[in-house]
Amino acid sequence: MSAAMATLLRRALRPLGRLPGGPWPAADVPLRARSHGAGLLYPDHIPTSPLQKALLAAGSAGMALYDPYRHDMVAVLGETTGHRTLKVLRDQMRKDPEGARILQERPRISLSTLNLGKLQSLPEGSLGREYLRFLDENRVSPDTRAPTRFVDDEELAYVIQRYREVHDMLHTLLGMPTNILGEIVVKWFEAVQTGLPMCILGALFGPIRLSARTLQVLVSELIPWAVQNGRRAPSVLNVYYERRWDQPLGALREELGITAPPMHIQGMA
Repeated sequence: MSAAMATLLRRALRPLGRLPGGPWPAADVPLRARSHGAGLLYPDHIPTSPLQKALLAAGSAGMALYDPYRHDMVAVLGETTGHRTLKVLRDQMRKDPEGARILQERPRISLSTLNLGKLQSLPEGSLGREYLRFLDENRVSPDTRAPTRFVDDEELAYVIQRYREVHDMLHTLLGMPTNILGEIVVKWFEAVQTGLPMCILGALFGPIRLSARTLQVLVSELIPWAVQNGRRAPSVLNVYYERRWDQPLGALREELGITAPPMHIQGMA
């Protein structure tokens, strides 16, 4: 299955290989509307036809379901299926003062933009300190987020890039680890919050690999909690996290209406 899907993606992308390209820009470079070559809207933009998008969506969906840790395939799926939903999210950001500022300033979250020393010096329990603790304990890096390529609107391209880069922030807010169960719980929260098709698919099909005992816990306790919090919280894309590093995590959770998870799931899978 994986080989077949890989072949499909290669065939879909083959006509795109002739596009001018170069090294990916640093993650601290904001996405802006300017000329980047014939038909390119932002540095990593790859223009695609509706047929190419459909092929990319089908192939990436199959591979993402086969291997949920193929974040590159999850990224392609999000970009090729989420256009209408991204417009809704963009409009929500425009109507919110904090969200509108994010759209205007285009902050990026990466190792090159984070002041790790400052985050380390923040008080225990602050958002910045707890976010850094999450990165350390789970051995993850914000630099693993793929650049946007297949969204044919530079502002919407930033919206989905922002969604990717605050994903680990949502893990921190929800108190979820990066094991398969934690990722599924976050996907349920994101599905309710954003309505992105890739989040909905991940939430519905991610549990296939769980054991019967873990699946029972997920369905009976964790999904209801994630859905309730996702519905109650305002859009998490409207939070300018970089300007709230020193805010106590508990205070931010209270502001957003996010409650503590019903159980500790670090060792479950």
